[in-house]
Amino acid sequence: MFCGSNYGLGPVFREQATLLGKTLAEKEIELIYGGAHVGLMGAVADGALKANGRVVGVLPRFLEVKELAHPGLTELVLVDTMHERKAIMNDRCDAVITLPGGFGTMDELFEMLTWAQLGLHKKPIGVLNIDGYYDTLNLMTENMLSKGFIQAVNKDSLLICSEINTLLEMMNNYQAPETATLITESEI
Repeated sequence: MFCGSNYGLGPVFREQATLLGKTLAEKEIELIYGGAHVGLMGAVADGALKANGRVVGVLPRFLEVKELAHPGLTELVLVDTMHERKAIMNDRCDAVITLPGGFGTMDELFEMLTWAQLGLHKKPIGVLNIDGYYDTLNLMTENMLSKGFIQAVNKDSLLICSEINTLLEMMNNYQAPETATLITESEI
């Protein structure tokens, strides 16, 4: 799970993050996320924990020092760097869901998309499009496709939906491409 350390403006972001955590717990899906108690990260963890879900946080030590670690997690994995955090989260997860967030969330999402494009994983990558937050990302990927910087299979690997259960169903039915899908100069 990748998401913001802020709640965003308006209650809908926090409400949907909490509901997503609860839904994952009810479906017995373990939540692996950034380990903080603040913002949407805290909301999704709280939603899962209140529904008796298993929640694993992966937190860099420098953030633990700032007292951002969620105190009620099933497991807290402390790491030295942000890069190590992303690698461990990737190693331990079967799928990725991204909620609204800032630069860090975008970094995490795009790294997972890049790794999928390179054939380094075949995990579904879902985006919960709360309150139209990711509408412009959808437009951006359309532009990337129309300008020849990604292939249709790359755009299709990004599963964007505004409804939790539908997104989870899309992710459950996802079939990854068999090979990496880079466009090379020889293809142009």
